[in-house]
Amino acid sequence: MGQIRGVILDVDGTLVESNDAHARAWVDALAEFGYQVPYERVRPLIGMGGDKVLPLLTGLSAHEGKGKQIAERRDEIFATRYLPHVRPLPGARELLARLREDKLKLAVASSSREDMLRKLLALVGGENLLDAKTSSDDADDSKPDPDIVKAALRWLGLPAEQVVMIGDTPYDVQAAARARIRVIAFRSGAWKDADLQDAIAVYDGPEDLLRNYDKSVLAGADVATRRR
Repeated sequence: MGQIRGVILDVDGTLVESNDAHARAWVDALAEFGYQVPYERVRPLIGMGGDKVLPLLTGLSAHEGKGKQIAERRDEIFATRYLPHVRPLPGARELLARLREDKLKLAVASSSREDMLRKLLALVGGENLLDAKTSSDDADDSKPDPDIVKAALRWLGLPAEQVVMIGDTPYDVQAAARARIRVIAFRSGAWKDADLQDAIAVYDGPEDLLRNYDKSVLAGADVATRRR
C-alpha cells in the first residue's frame, strides 16, 4: 500500500448517527403523498441519495413533478422533525482531529444536499478541520456511483492510491471502489461485515478506529486488519 496523504469521509452513519432518522423521514414524506412504504424497506437504501432512493420506492424521479415534491418534503421533515435529535457518533470529532494532527488532507463526500451537510457537520464540530466538503450538489449521480467521491478526490488534489475513504454502507464501499480508492468501513451504519467485505478494514465506529489507530493503514501499517 502506498503512503496515505488524504482521507475522504462519509458523514451520515460515519460521523453522525442519522441513518435511522433519514429512513423515518422518507417513510413520513411518502405517507403524506399516499405511499405506504414500511421502514424496513427504506432503511437498507439509506446511504444512497434521493435520486436513487425515490425511484426504487415509487418509480418517480426525484428531479421533477410529484417525485420532486416528495423529495423536498422529506428534506423538510428530516430538518424539522429528526435533525434536532441527531447526535455525533462517539469519537467523531476526535478522529478528525487525529487525522489533521497527522497532517492528512481531509474531505467529506456525502449524498446529502449542501445545506443539510453543513448542519450535520456542525453537530460534529469539526468543520474547520476539513479541506473540502462535497455533497449531492457537486455530482450528477449519488452513491454507489462514484461521482461524489471523485469530486472530493479532485478537491484534495491527490492521486487515488494516496487516499483512503471511510464510510459505513455498502454504497460507500462500492463508490470508493469505482473511484479506485481503498475504503475503511464502520459498523455504525448497522450493516454486517459481509456487506462491507470489500473494505480493507472494518471497525465499530470512529471511537474504535481511534483505539486501534496506530495499527491501522492510516498510521502507515502495511496491512490493515479486519476486525470482527
